[in-house]
Amino acid sequence: MKTLTHISPQLTLVGAGPGDPELITLKGIRAVQKADVILYDALIHPDILLHASAKAIKVFVGKRAGQHSFTQDEIHRLIAEYALNKGHVVRLKGGDPFVFGRGHEELEFAESLGIPTRIIPGISSSIAVPELQGIPITRRGTNESFWVITGTTRSGKLSSDVALAAQSSATVIILMGMSKLREIRETFEKLGKKNTPFAIIQNGTLANEKNGFGYLHQIEDIAKKNQLGAPAIIVIGEVVLDHKIFRQEVLHKHYFKSRIAEN
Repeated sequence: MKTLTHISPQLTLVGAGPGDPELITLKGIRAVQKADVILYDALIHPDILLHASAKAIKVFVGKRAGQHSFTQDEIHRLIAEYALNKGHVVRLKGGDPFVFGRGHEELEFAESLGIPTRIIPGISSSIAVPELQGIPITRRGTNESFWVITGTTRSGKLSSDVALAAQSSATVIILMGMSKLREIRETFEKLGKKNTPFAIIQNGTLANEKNGFGYLHQIEDIAKKNQLGAPAIIVIGEVVLDHKIFRQEVLHKHYFKSRIAEN
């Protein structure tokens, strides 16, 4: 006599953090361990998948600029099929599921089918990547806010929010903006801010991380010189001056001025 297996559909959105596999939360790891199916994105570190059960089905559904392995509708279909036929689906997304991750769309879709859902937040790369470079996105006396902006909108254009943010003292953090460096520079130049410091951090938190630092009028040249590309985070604002490269520059200038004065 066959034993009927009871399927309990469930979708758990899990933020995997900025890249380093140790920066996913403990709660996120526990969800991965209990998953029947894992639908994971392009920027998920493979070591995170080692926590999954040997029986778990692992499906890559990642997207990169201009290259989509699955459309969003297809991802929705997979969520439904696997949840209803296999049980617990973990949707593993880079950073935090609600920061430019379309996590809420997937949550709403699952709930529209009566599938129970759960959210496990992740550490957003927009904060963690600058932080691990020693760049505070807020600093008393320097700025009073920060903006996290997508560099490329649905229409393929630079977000108009960049121009709004550039009018303030806010730190501007741009994700998915490496194809828009010229437009970003021109936006700040129009406001007389061509000398605003910036940092570009590619593959932040990972062993192959690459960086570039300078002032906005140099951004394209520095990106080219350092061979920087996506995925990368662009940080713009006076707080970037707190990075050790700029501090060393100030100290060197002070040292040589002191030597000249002594002579």
